[in-house]
Amino acid sequence: MDRGRRELLGRDRLVLDVRDRPGPPPLRFEATDDARRRLLRQGERPLLLGAATGDGCCRDLHLHRLAGYRSPLPPLRSAAMRSGVNRVHQYARWLEDAPEGPLCDGRWELSRRTVFAPGIWDVDLVRAWPGGCLELWCGGGWHGILPLRELSPPDAPRVKAYRKHAREGTLAPVLLWWVSFLDGWAILDGHDRAVAALTEGRTPECVVLTRVVEEDTWRRQAAELTEERECRTARLDARPHPGAARHRALMDEGFAHTLAELPYEASSTPSWPLPGGRAHWGDLAAAAVFQFPSD
Repeated sequence: MDRGRRELLGRDRLVLDVRDRPGPPPLRFEATDDARRRLLRQGERPLLLGAATGDGCCRDLHLHRLAGYRSPLPPLRSAAMRSGVNRVHQYARWLEDAPEGPLCDGRWELSRRTVFAPGIWDVDLVRAWPGGCLELWCGGGWHGILPLRELSPPDAPRVKAYRKHAREGTLAPVLLWWVSFLDGWAILDGHDRAVAALTEGRTPECVVLTRVVEEDTWRRQAAELTEERECRTARLDARPHPGAARHRALMDEGFAHTLAELPYEASSTPSWPLPGGRAHWGDLAAAAVFQFPSD
């Protein structure tokens, strides 16, 4: 499969510029016209059904997940985890070659992340299976971790093997996918590694996959910010005062920082129209309720 152009941003951060994959990709979100019904599909397999309830500022997203998710990464053996390979670059290559992954045309950032806000990996980790309910505060974010398959118990054989790696510091990072309409992350790979790290009292080290803005978008924003800065500078120069030099230095520093980060701002996670719309979603939900009547 064709590889995208890479923009290297240090040892643990890069951007893939993916082209010639117009989508929809094998792993994709689909939505009804009003975006109140969501479906995550991998190939032709439905994996997640979501229904938003409530009106106004805060809504709840009720979830039902189905078995069948397949990681886009190959299995990581014990010896491979001790190899010291750069995981960000390795995961990028594997995602490009994955037959059932989420990549489509656009710019995708992969970056290592080791620190999360308090509560992300405990209070806001969805441990229930197959159901769940996410509180979308102010019509937007939830800011938690969503597994795409049932989490294994801490005493499962594979988890116990990974716990040793966690204690040794050789556990491979979990691969997360930033999902903008959830304001949270889905686990793409490493469910058992996440359980192992948490059982050992550690925050899982992660590589985060994020869709970032297109070049024409950030260049347009940069031009608008530059014009605004020039106007503010002209006003400042027209009214000199003792603190003007310091004021201008701080303004220039902030402008440079903002401009440097523009190309890497998170963009919206793509969603495609749900074939059959709400009626098809309802058929899938009815089948899920028949299979799991208590959910």
